Amino acid sequence: MKARREGFDGVAHLYDWIRPTYPKALFDELFSRLPERPDVIEVGPGTGQATGSLLEHAARVTAVELGANMAARLRQNFASDRLRILVATFEDVVLAQHAFDAVVSATAYHWVDESARLAKPAELLRSGGWLAIIDTVHVAAASDGGFFARSQSVYAKYEEPGDHHQLPWPDEVTGFLGADLNGSSLFHPPLIFRYRWDQTCSAAGYAKLLRTYSSTQAMREPDREAFIGDMTQLVLDEFDGKVTRPLVFALTMAQRNTMGA
Repeated sequence: MKARREGFDGVAHLYDWIRPTYPKALFDELFSRLPERPDVIEVGPGTGQATGSLLEHAARVTAVELGANMAARLRQNFASDRLRILVATFEDVVLAQHAFDAVVSATAYHWVDESARLAKPAELLRSGGWLAIIDTVHVAAASDGGFFARSQSVYAKYEEPGDHHQLPWPDEVTGFLGADLNGSSLFHPPLIFRYRWDQTCSAAGYAKLLRTYSSTQAMREPDREAFIGDMTQLVLDEFDGKVTRPLVFALTMAQRNTMGA
């Protein structure tokens, strides 16, 4: 897991170019529950796909990013005196306790060690503070034109069976942390909000996107290049040179439970 989560740093330039940002409505929902000019920790900001929206909502952001290249891109993208960037893991970073209004993570929190996912935010959040996790979930939808089903034969050549499961329908999406939050005394029961969005890429763009996936980074280089080549050819030959990925952004929010702390 450690090697996989560190692999993104080697493709920071591609990550910055191809990874999607998030719907405005998602952040409007989040900030409707926070004070004005909140103090926010962002866990795993990458190159800033969510950071810009946090800053636009007047947050003071402490961004904890383990990748030095990712952090450098983040600094280049946002010149703000309300953004502090720490190159560290969330598990190990030292921050003031009970000093923040929200701990936010967009498409990164599954990399945090299980032992820290709830315990550390509970230590860092003020009374009434929120843990807000955004998951990006590939879903079943007609808008993909059958690409997911057709691409499984390519995945089967290069990955272990079972790596790719049946996709959920949009209304079936739940945040991965929901069950843990429901069973925790540290937080109140979570709220979940879903936002549908399609990402459409050219064949070349899709090849770049694949390079930013941890599963692709984990391949041996010859297999990785052959896999990306086969996927690119599939898009060109059978899908008119374009891929649409139906997505749901799931926002899971839970308020710190001071009675259970």
